[in-house]
Amino acid sequence: MVLIFLGTGTSMGVPVIACQCNVCQSADSHDKHLRTSALIQTDAGENILIDIGPDFREQMLREKVMHLDGILITHAHRDHVGGLDDIRSFNYVQHRDMDLYCNHEARVAIERDYHYIFTFHQFPGLPEARIHELSGDESFPLGSVEVRPIKAMHKDLPVLGYRIGKLGYITDANHIEPSEIEKLKGVEVLVINALRKTKHFSHFCLPEALEIINSVAPKQAYLTHLSHEMGLYAEVSKELPPNVHLAYDGLRVDI
Repeated sequence: MVLIFLGTGTSMGVPVIACQCNVCQSADSHDKHLRTSALIQTDAGENILIDIGPDFREQMLREKVMHLDGILITHAHRDHVGGLDDIRSFNYVQHRDMDLYCNHEARVAIERDYHYIFTFHQFPGLPEARIHELSGDESFPLGSVEVRPIKAMHKDLPVLGYRIGKLGYITDANHIEPSEIEKLKGVEVLVINALRKTKHFSHFCLPEALEIINSVAPKQAYLTHLSHEMGLYAEVSKELPPNVHLAYDGLRVDI
């Protein structure tokens, strides 16, 4: 399968509005980050989305995505679900509800914030979706692939990462229990959030992300959910181990 990084930035994206720092003013396209999201294209031709943030429309148009087979949601913060209204384009084309997969906390928030999707209505053109609530303890099929949830914490909020075959994907976490890290052992590619170099109260910082990468021991690892505080792509890349990379928008990884 192929992993496409649709967005690799934190909640404010990079550049940050009105910021004059050297990262936000960089001319290097590797330093431009939409809000974090990823697309998995399976060998069977399925498109599986991880998170659907406020840049969803732009990301789908950029990658010329013609269909979606399901959306895995890590948590319901707005930078990860703010594009839900735009699933209606796929509703029109696919003539079906969109399948959303998330934990209980995310389901409650989504049904509250996007109540008009899930209540009876006769107004044409509104999004159509159905939520599949995940306990986080059992794998489930999504098209031709098996998805294994990985439980983590985003400060006080339970979030989900996902393992799909040889890919592990964790974002917006600052703690993972050892038993959940064990579920990632054997992946060839690990994607994990690393907000900045210094410690943060709700996201892994670079040293913490590298510690987990060392524990999981993937062949390759990619850092996502990057803030402008991480530094310039060209400079930070030189500081990383050979198998660890800063992700950037549009990056494609064969798995």
